[in-house]
Amino acid sequence: MSNIEASDIRVQDIDHCGLIAGICDAIGLVEGLDQLLGTHPQEIVTPGQAVKAMILNGLGFVSAPLYLLEKFFVGKATEHLLGEGIRPEHLNDDRLGRVLDKMYAKGLTEIFVTVALSAARRYGVDLQSLHLDSSSLHVDGDYLSDRDDTEESGTIHITHGYSRDHRPDLKQFMVDLMCSGDGDIPLYLRVGSGNETDSAVFAQLILEFKQQWNVDALFVADAALYTAANLQQMTQLRWVSRVPATLTSAKDLLQQIHPDALVPSSLRGYQIAACGNNYAQIPQRWLVVKSQARLVSDLKQLEKRLAKQEAKAVCALKQLQSQQFACEPDALAAAAALSQQLPYHQLQDKQAIEIIEHKKRGRPRKDAAGQKHYQICALLVPKGSVIDAERQRAGLFLLATNVLDEKVLSDEQILQEYKAQQSAERGFRFLKDPLFFTSSVFLKTPERVAALAMLMGLCLLVYSLGQRSLRQALERAKQTIDNQVSKPTAKPTLRWVFQCFMSIHLLTVNGVKQITNLNRERLWIIQFFGAPCRKYYLLS
Repeated sequence: MSNIEASDIRVQDIDHCGLIAGICDAIGLVEGLDQLLGTHPQEIVTPGQAVKAMILNGLGFVSAPLYLLEKFFVGKATEHLLGEGIRPEHLNDDRLGRVLDKMYAKGLTEIFVTVALSAARRYGVDLQSLHLDSSSLHVDGDYLSDRDDTEESGTIHITHGYSRDHRPDLKQFMVDLMCSGDGDIPLYLRVGSGNETDSAVFAQLILEFKQQWNVDALFVADAALYTAANLQQMTQLRWVSRVPATLTSAKDLLQQIHPDALVPSSLRGYQIAACGNNYAQIPQRWLVVKSQARLVSDLKQLEKRLAKQEAKAVCALKQLQSQQFACEPDALAAAAALSQQLPYHQLQDKQAIEIIEHKKRGRPRKDAAGQKHYQICALLVPKGSVIDAERQRAGLFLLATNVLDEKVLSDEQILQEYKAQQSAERGFRFLKDPLFFTSSVFLKTPERVAALAMLMGLCLLVYSLGQRSLRQALERAKQTIDNQVSKPTAKPTLRWVFQCFMSIHLLTVNGVKQITNLNRERLWIIQFFGAPCRKYYLLS
């Protein structure tokens, strides 16, 4: 050992990157992307390897933006993770930018769905139900377009629109995401312009997905899907959607349904009642749902609104009472108009008080003529019927489906499928995490921003498949691992596992490799991952 030179010893970081690289290998990511995008004999880093490198960066949870990818790999076992001969300097921003451009030219949604469906089939993901949602992602920069909007219909426009992030000052783009109910696996991703509306595109997205990829699934979406035009387009598809509470028929049903009509669901905290409907001339089943958690939340929100509106009403009444009117009818008309405008209150005992003013000082003579005007006197009271109606609707929402046979889709299953809609919402929370490398986008063109959004989706795909696979392995083995507070869990988050694998190194001495800091806890965890992950830690 004393004959070993310092230059013969090399220590490189692996940490949790071996798990990420293994999942990428298990789904055939590099080979699939190289086949889709093409390779060149002279390139050191293939498109698939470049994307794998960006995913390793994206799931590094170190808030390292894309243009610092080369620095991210300094000190890491780059060649071990990505392939022979690949060094950090090969992962420069020019190479990665060209790969992003190549992906955009090929078609981002086509690439994503091809990779995702192949991965889902390899992992045995159940595709019986798919959940569609959308969200906005904001960008830093102006992104001024010098193209005619009609020149390329497929070009996204980064612009201002309704911001889910409550940042209307920033430009944004939209991401449509479709996830499986089984394991929250993203199977479809599309990037749209920042001012796009969900209701205008949802039905068309579902139809295109069904036709192009021949996936026979139950499609689940929020209220944006439920428009007459969309439902008429989807007569050949099976769907579940929330019904907008703004529809007149929905309002009437939620107001009129008797509490005794609701029966307890097998899902704790829910009551349900089914009925038929023919909205948009489409026969369908409606399901009234009462959520106990939502009831508590809605009542709290109602009390806040009542207090806020009462303060506004008191202020408005004071202003009205200070006004002078030329005649009694004008005063009473103004009071009636205000009473009608107030959402939760009304004016009672309205009177127009006659007031005579004399301009001269002192007591006026009996025959002295004064200036006459009228002022309002009224009592502010709550609109009991309106408030009672709000309380009646609290905790209620409405679901609909065109699956008429309860043996195919029961009332309980309608509710279960809608609750699984959180799969897409969890995906967006993941993509917007401040530790994710795309928390701010610094790329130069809308095309590269769109390609980066697709790359974000691939990161989510790798993460979700890894988490699902780990939890299934623990369930099959009837085993657990310790969570953050040292308590056993069979449903750990993959992020926690990543944290457990910090400070693992690849030690190379005279060309012989070994892994350091692979302690008992880490060895216990890694046995529940597949062979593609274990090989990066030199385990069979």
